[in-house]
Amino acid sequence: MSPTEGVLREAWDYYKRHWQHLLSISFVVYLVISLLNLVLVATLTWFGALLGAVISLIGFFWLQGALVKAVEDIQDGRADLSLTETFARVRPQLGSIIVAGLLAGIAIFIGLILLIVPGLILLTWWILIIPVIVLENTGAGAAFGRSRELVRGYGWNVLGVVVLTILIFIGFSIVLGLVLLPVADWLSSFLSNIISGTLATPFAALAWTLLYFRLRRAKEPQPVAPPEPA
Repeated sequence: MSPTEGVLREAWDYYKRHWQHLLSISFVVYLVISLLNLVLVATLTWFGALLGAVISLIGFFWLQGALVKAVEDIQDGRADLSLTETFARVRPQLGSIIVAGLLAGIAIFIGLILLIVPGLILLTWWILIIPVIVLENTGAGAAFGRSRELVRGYGWNVLGVVVLTILIFIGFSIVLGLVLLPVADWLSSFLSNIISGTLATPFAALAWTLLYFRLRRAKEPQPVAPPEPA
């Protein structure tokens, strides 16, 4: 049996059990980022938009790391870390997360523009770089090789999980966009960012972090995570 089999179902089970904790982490980040962007654009126009983009990027990467840590935390069936503690645990690794995320994002984007396939390959190889950095305290450079090693031998299965997760996110965003059609454009964009980010991002983080644990268990004989909740 492939270690990737049933990972989305497992992610959904965790999501249903711990949605309040996970969604609170995402909601705080997306609400702060969205409000800051509104204020910055209104007061500083184009420079505010540029500054807001930088802040959004940092916030997004910090959220990714925090959600990975949160997924690790709830594997014993309960959330032991508070929201503040979860973000604090990731702060020392934020630099590595940002560097790795930017490098991976640029390379994957170029690969998708050129021939699509290279971008999908890189996305598959590097899907675990954030969990690797957060859970193994690995530097940005080493995280790429470590992620590739964990994925090796299960590439097609991992790609399937990643694509399905992204399709779920896109589908949810489309439905939300239709619901918000009657709303003014600026308010629709504001609400869409908060709602889609808050509800969908934790599920993707769950799926990809659980994927990390499963692949690591498949590669290494010793246990790497507490028992799953009953």
